[in-house]
Amino acid sequence: MLRVTYIGHATLLIEIGGRRILTDPNFDSALGKFLARVSPPGIALEALPKLDAILLTHAHADHLSFASLDALPEDIPLFAPPAIAKWLRKQGYRHAVAVAAGEGAELDGVKIRAASATHKGNRYGVDRWRSATNMYLIDTNTVSCFFAGDTALTPDTTHLVEDHLVANGRNLDLALLPIGHAPWWKPGFRKGHLTSSDALTLFERLNARYFIPYHWGTFNHVTSTAFDAIDRLRATLQDHPLHPSVKILEPGTTFVLPAVTA
Repeated sequence: MLRVTYIGHATLLIEIGGRRILTDPNFDSALGKFLARVSPPGIALEALPKLDAILLTHAHADHLSFASLDALPEDIPLFAPPAIAKWLRKQGYRHAVAVAAGEGAELDGVKIRAASATHKGNRYGVDRWRSATNMYLIDTNTVSCFFAGDTALTPDTTHLVEDHLVANGRNLDLALLPIGHAPWWKPGFRKGHLTSSDALTLFERLNARYFIPYHWGTFNHVTSTAFDAIDRLRATLQDHPLHPSVKILEPGTTFVLPAVTA
């Protein structure tokens, strides 16, 4: 079984193979001093079910909230790129586990594999050695889920799925992809992010059964509102042949992967 609940921004609860995995936990009321959260978390932090692991993709504040980590269990693995895991352990998060691009981990029968995303993920301008950003493929050999973190659309974005699923005669079941929006005068945005159109293109290239967009409806940004990207995706989908396979989840709602019918 595969169930995904959208909590907000890049925080999703993935239930797969009997395990519960939380991605990029951020339950903060604001980003910094000025960017307020516009919708509450779909699941309150204190109402989360028992977790088996946490996945971190990179160190940006919208994906790595220390306040959220402080409130989450410390007796489960906190998977992160090596430089981030090393930093976290120095900060006292001794459950941080390094997973480098090209490597993986096993969680009681659930395989977690990592690849590099096209995104500079360092938290501050001076810590470029912490810029690594992971994408993750979560697989039970029966069902599979791809969590892209933050990334741009490149020829390499699909290789994790191609190498571990397509090469073995399988297709990806669920693509979890971020969507964003930047005005025309910010052309550099797409060097490290997906627009809603880019995410739809990546979905087609991944040849997944379903696509759930995230990174929307949670925080306003300096150059866009929390809903610009999802509004554009909805408009594009009106006449798109893949519309039935795109599952837009409001915070707190859950998608259950349908069984494959013969």
